[in-house]
Amino acid sequence: MKMLSVALVGALLVGTSAITARQSTPAASIRGVWQTVEINIGGATPRTLTPHDPKPYYTIFTAKHYSRTEIQNDTPRPIIADASKATADELRATWGPVVAEAGTYEVSGNTLTLRPLASKSPAAMASDAFIANTFRIDGTTLSITQVRNQAGPYASPVTFKLTRIE
Repeated sequence: MKMLSVALVGALLVGTSAITARQSTPAASIRGVWQTVEINIGGATPRTLTPHDPKPYYTIFTAKHYSRTEIQNDTPRPIIADASKATADELRATWGPVVAEAGTYEVSGNTLTLRPLASKSPAAMASDAFIANTFRIDGTTLSITQVRNQAGPYASPVTFKLTRIE
């Protein structure tokens, strides 16, 4: 991967629109902090989630690594006063919608491949685990659509719409 110029790194850090025009690689354009503003879930009963305020969805891309934390729920989660006394349904309602994952990524054309190294889901950390996505950047908006993972194509693809915040 090419080294970025100091000017480009500075522009990237402040999130200016000059990034798109001066980027040296697609991977360079994806670097930064992104906030998910919409999730479109496909399938037999498609639906759209719009995060409530504050929007608890963040994805961070560095030169080679990513981290994403999301609360995939369209309403606020219940607060559990004492987790040791909570029912299974209360625990699922509170922690089920949480996505927490970090790992490495690769960009090839418009394909973004994530390789989780740490995840709330143990299955996501298998040695052969990956999530292949298509992506598109339009100014300060990033769209990511899940295409497949190590088990094969997604039957109900999910598209994330993110806005650059840093």
